[in-house]
Parts: sequence; C-alpha cells; structure tokens
Amino acid sequence: MWPVAVWRLLRVFGHILRGLLIVYWRMRGVDERQRMALTQDWATRLLAAMGIELVVHGTPHAGAKLVVANHISWLDIMAIDAVVPARFVSKAEVGRWPLVGKLVTAAGTLYLQRERRRDAMRVLGLMSQALQQGSTVAVFPEGTTGSGHGVLPFHANLLQAAIDAKVPVQPVSLRYSDISESISSRAAYVGDTTLLQSLWWVVSSRGMTVHVTILAPQAVSHADRRSLAASLQDLVDSAIPG
Repeated sequence: MWPVAVWRLLRVFGHILRGLLIVYWRMRGVDERQRMALTQDWATRLLAAMGIELVVHGTPHAGAKLVVANHISWLDIMAIDAVVPARFVSKAEVGRWPLVGKLVTAAGTLYLQRERRRDAMRVLGLMSQALQQGSTVAVFPEGTTGSGHGVLPFHANLLQAAIDAKVPVQPVSLRYSDISESISSRAAYVGDTTLLQSLWWVVSSRGMTVHVTILAPQAVSHADRRSLAASLQDLVDSAIPG
C-alpha cells in the first residue's frame, strides 16, 4: 500500500495548502453561513484525499445546537464538519499545530486553556453566546480520545452552554472501520501516537470508512447537566456496534 499511501499524503498536503489559501483569500469578510459552507467542503475533500469513505446515518437538526460526540481521533473534527459544520471547542495546543492550526482557528474554533482552572467558565460563556446567535457548536465530552470500543464517561461542564442558551443537544456517534476491522485500530489516536504516525496509519489503510450516526436531538428544558451527560453517553454508546 505504500505507493497509494504516498500519493494520499501528497494529496493531503496539497489540500492543506489549498485550505491556507482559502483562509487568507476567501474567508476574510465572509459571514457565518459562508464560513461553514467552506469548512464543510474542505473537510469533505480532505477525507476523500486520505482515502476515507464517509457514511452518514440520520439528519442533523436545523438551527442552533450543541453537537456532542465520542472522540477517537483528530479525524473526528473533519468527519463531523463534513456532515454538520460546527465551531469546535478544542484544547489550545491544537491552534499551535503547524499549518493545521491556522485552518482550525479560521473555522471559528473556541480554545480552552486546560491548565487554567477558571478558563472553562470563559469558554462556556463564548459557547452560550455563539449558540444564542444561531451557531452550531461541537464538543467531545469525554475530554480525551478512546479506542473506539465503547465510550468513556461524559463530562457535564460544557453541556451547561446548551442549557443556558436553551438550544437542543445533538448526539453524534462516530465509528471507523477498515477492510480488516469493524472498529479500526488504525484510526485511534491514543497513547504516545504522534500526529504524523497517525496520519501514516490512516493513509496506508485499506477500505477505511467513517460512520457518522446522527441521533435524535435532545431537549434541555429544565435539564440537569449531569443527568444530561449520562443520558447522552448512553445514547452515543448504544449506537456503536458491540
């Protein structure tokens, strides 16, 4: 597979450069709808460049919403953006990644300084404001990546943004498969794996598919965030094949 993998890598780097051109020449002065359309198109093309097939089950809720999903890989952002483009909440280090950080920032990402205990409150306020203005915001409540087998406990803190803004929560279940595994180990970005290692495993895989299952939106009226987190965790986990 290495000749195919090398070709895919060249396509990926070419697409990243194209994305930087979009950031510097087309995203200046665009409104939220136009930015999300550009983001969705770019994410869809990047998945294709890596040889990843996108399979979608379900339809996103129209209008403002908080998307919550299980977290397996850096690929998750592209997979969700290709289906329901959103402003993500991410750790601040992502914004400092070479090349990719510029693209993630241009997509309207809200960065969380994890080392600052009070920063979550600042980000929560920005999330609520964005939701009230009609945006779609996305978070990974597990707070870290997993293997794809099941879901880690959902943290409740950032769910408060949807409750404060009075917008529904849209649970999304992600699963990666390849020609040899129904839950691909090559997609998981865990442990001491570097970004370049992960990228190589992805582009050198055969038949990798990302399955995006969009579950029914959940109302948040009078919701308790901890109970909501547990309910969302169960919904997302139940959508992953056992």
